[in-house]
Amino acid sequence: MHVIEQHYARVLDLEIMERSGNQTEAPVPSAVTMYWSLSVSVFSLGGLASSFFVGWIADKLGRIKAMMAVNSLAVIGALLMGLAPLGQAHALVIAGRLITGLYCGLTAGLVPIYIGEVSPTALRGALGTLHQLGIVTGILISQVVGLEFILGSEKLWPVLLGLSGVPAVIQTILLFFCPESPRYAFIKLGREEAAKTILKKFRGDYDPSKDIEEMRREKEEVASEKKVSILQLFKSSNYRQPIIVSLVLHISQQFSGINGIFYYSTSIFTKAGISQPVYATIGVGAVNTVATIASLFLVEKAGRRSLYIIGLAGMCICAIIMTIALALLSSHAGMSYLCMVAIFLFVVFFEVGPGPIPWFIVAELFSQGPRPAAMAVSGFCNWSCNFIIGMCFQYIADACGPYVFIIFAVLLLGFTIFTYFKVPETKGKSFEEISAEFRKKKHGGKKSTEMEYLGTSSDA
Repeated sequence: MHVIEQHYARVLDLEIMERSGNQTEAPVPSAVTMYWSLSVSVFSLGGLASSFFVGWIADKLGRIKAMMAVNSLAVIGALLMGLAPLGQAHALVIAGRLITGLYCGLTAGLVPIYIGEVSPTALRGALGTLHQLGIVTGILISQVVGLEFILGSEKLWPVLLGLSGVPAVIQTILLFFCPESPRYAFIKLGREEAAKTILKKFRGDYDPSKDIEEMRREKEEVASEKKVSILQLFKSSNYRQPIIVSLVLHISQQFSGINGIFYYSTSIFTKAGISQPVYATIGVGAVNTVATIASLFLVEKAGRRSLYIIGLAGMCICAIIMTIALALLSSHAGMSYLCMVAIFLFVVFFEVGPGPIPWFIVAELFSQGPRPAAMAVSGFCNWSCNFIIGMCFQYIADACGPYVFIIFAVLLLGFTIFTYFKVPETKGKSFEEISAEFRKKKHGGKKSTEMEYLGTSSDA
């Protein structure tokens, strides 16, 4: 994708010169930067708009049918980008990325919901990380096929963008062989026998009575618990702490600086003096994938909170090292290698915790009543921050030069301190245990009733 950026920028240069009526006039860098920043960030606009509808479409169609339906958006977006040379290239690419963003905003919520509902409690975190693994694997594959001698040439870049719809088609076909979520079948549809059959398909020949009993209690809880609106999440003191924790975790993921590296890693490596920046960027993708695989095994052993603190603190140190290396690059040639090492380690620390954890920890912090609203708000927050970074990072980088990552270092330090004091450990804990920890912090160690936290108090 980073090779495509260069070709796409040249297309914008030509269009700008054509509109000015002077083919020999120099390109307008500010316009090119604006178009490219918009094409990057409009993806997040689509994501934040559609994130509010994840719960609605999941309950309306079911998990499997919902994922099948939203795959059509991926195909439409891919067609618009693939056909970009037939019209105004930048307009079609921006429109295609907007629709693709709508698709990703929905699927980024649907996939974790499905995985969480079919996962055993002991493997909930590890299997939840598979969602992130799928994302980083896709990034790595796109970086490889985006090489100039494969599909990253000036003639073939539309083919590369058009191929982004192929995984959605493959997924739609494979979803025909996937059973519906047993929790959706029992809790939403009331089909107990169907839920037992589905559980046996997932876990083999075993007695599902324990899982069914757990779902029955959850169904009774859903029936008795109030459905909480987004406004009530912030008005009620019972939900205020967990929603703040959820929002800060999602903000820390996006404002950590990782998207600055992913979006503009090729230009960063070029400034660092790397002779083959595209291959260095692919190296980042490879490290990203390997680190996510390692996170699969760590998340259920070390715990969510511990990994998040380690990840944020490590990224903070790497951001400081990266700043020093970029600032001294002109006087010390060896700084280019230090910069590359810092980027690689930055990505490793990100995938250890801040990468995968925010996407599934929200469901662990809330019960059935407030959970849909909490996931909608958290998703909107994540995509909004993604948009801000995509739209503004290039301008900030141009203004701050090598010191741009100092901003992220300061933010990461603040997020690390917040996580240490405010974020509870959720590994292996039930909702009742997690809510008890929030109540303890809220009341200074005094006991409060479970029903108060679940939203039956007057301020809910």
